[in-house]
Amino acid sequence: MSAKHPIIAVTGSSGAGTSTSTNAFRSMFHQLGYTAAVVEGDSFHRYTRPEMDVAIRKAREQGRHISYFGPEANDFGLLENFFQGYGQDGNGQYRRYLHSFDEAVPFNQMPGTFTPWQNLPSNTDLLFYEGLHGGVVTEDHNVARHVDFLIGVVPIVNLEWIQKLIRDTSERGHSREAVTDSIVRSMDDYINFITPQFSRTHINFQRVPTVDTSNPFSAKVIPSLDESMLVIRFRGIKQVDFPYLLSMIDGSFISRMNTIVVPGGKMGFAMELILRPLIQQLLETGKIT
Repeated sequence: MSAKHPIIAVTGSSGAGTSTSTNAFRSMFHQLGYTAAVVEGDSFHRYTRPEMDVAIRKAREQGRHISYFGPEANDFGLLENFFQGYGQDGNGQYRRYLHSFDEAVPFNQMPGTFTPWQNLPSNTDLLFYEGLHGGVVTEDHNVARHVDFLIGVVPIVNLEWIQKLIRDTSERGHSREAVTDSIVRSMDDYINFITPQFSRTHINFQRVPTVDTSNPFSAKVIPSLDESMLVIRFRGIKQVDFPYLLSMIDGSFISRMNTIVVPGGKMGFAMELILRPLIQQLLETGKIT
């Protein structure tokens, strides 16, 4: 952690809705006048898409599973060193993983490849990370200890699968069978490396649909925000003004001493009410209280 060069991380699995929260954060940074270095967690994958396909086939031949959730397909050491380095001097290098043709064409590359490494912009106020492993801890690496403000974005698992199935088939060109296979193959790593992070977060935003998602593999549409509730859990934050939040967010209620539930359609408004003062506090004092 660093008071001079703070790190904010939004962690959540692919298709969880982290991109929506990233847009909200970028808007808040702009409104508050802060310049953020923005880094995507995909930058720290070990393999290009063709290399990952080969690794998956080899793992199957050996009776193992490999997924983008686990350490075999991601360089946790590189991510930890990157966070540590930024916290020390505000510098570092990043790259992008190009998922689709729309992302790859401007770089004259193929989808599933990485852009070259390049230096972060200079003189940034903070580092903003969005990806799978902002709060990961293993026997060898502790990424979470370098993060000053850790936020989890995690829908219930059936909704997460619906989002992943529809996004990966419609936007990334994968077949439904391939996406389903990816979900099954990833389960061990999801349990061991993704879900534990949500016990380390300062705040979790968990989206819960109010429509039937019993069979996510047959779903044709993603439940809308208005068809959801948002469960917001706080950990280790003392200055949470629940009466103020209840008065400002119509339809909200307290479900536990550290949890408020709000209508899904008010997700953006709720995030700004809750996160904006905490971001200001972090940048002004160097810590979240």
